[in-house]
Amino acid sequence: MRLLTRCTAGLLVLTVTACAATPNLGSVRPYALDDLAALRFKAVLVAGDRATPAFDHATDAMRERLLERRVAAADIQQLSADREVVTREGVRSATLDHVLSAIGGLRPEPGQGCLVFVTSHGGFGRGLVLTPSRDYLTPAALDAALAGGCGNAPTVAVLSGCFSGGFAKAPMARANRIVLTAAREDRPSFGCGAGFHYTVYDRCLLGAMDTANTWRAAYGMIRDCVTSRERELGFRPSEPRAWFGAAVNGMPVPRP
Repeated sequence: MRLLTRCTAGLLVLTVTACAATPNLGSVRPYALDDLAALRFKAVLVAGDRATPAFDHATDAMRERLLERRVAAADIQQLSADREVVTREGVRSATLDHVLSAIGGLRPEPGQGCLVFVTSHGGFGRGLVLTPSRDYLTPAALDAALAGGCGNAPTVAVLSGCFSGGFAKAPMARANRIVLTAAREDRPSFGCGAGFHYTVYDRCLLGAMDTANTWRAAYGMIRDCVTSRERELGFRPSEPRAWFGAAVNGMPVPRP
């Protein structure tokens, strides 16, 4: 059986550096649980690679779940690396510039939060692949975009790909954020081959969102689900990682 990892090495040739300093967000006081439960999200959903339809399947499924959970269609931006998908109304190409501008433009109002979901291949020590611009989305670039676009608003960031655990620590680890990642920063994740409708992690994520009461509980369910599936497939454990900021530690998963 082919090793169905989501990793890439030496595929991309461009290096991008941030031109603006990340805003200093200062300290964040804990949000009341009632306020977190009532949040309405503004979301950016990114399928970063066109090598498999599994990435677009996952962003489509996430969009449907958000629509069921009181998120307005106008508040969901979807980006794809697949040229055919990009032709659909409202879906833009997942270039690095488009992804960062979409996140930087979220600007949630009072009572709103940010949700970013990126699913793609990953590069060791480099981030998640965005094939349309031959770039990687790095933790530093995502942190800067979230700081500018979401400020101290409650934020959930899900980074699904090989070696994505680097997103679950500084600079992404801020008090107003929950960060979920598909793997340890030195481990691959799996599920990109033929016969996989979703990657292993994305399937477990979507299932956990349907049943968990809080994002922390969802993380526990995801981790158990991924471990069980990888054991069945005979894969080395990917060991998903997470960060729960003090200001949003008990944030509920939005319910239909």
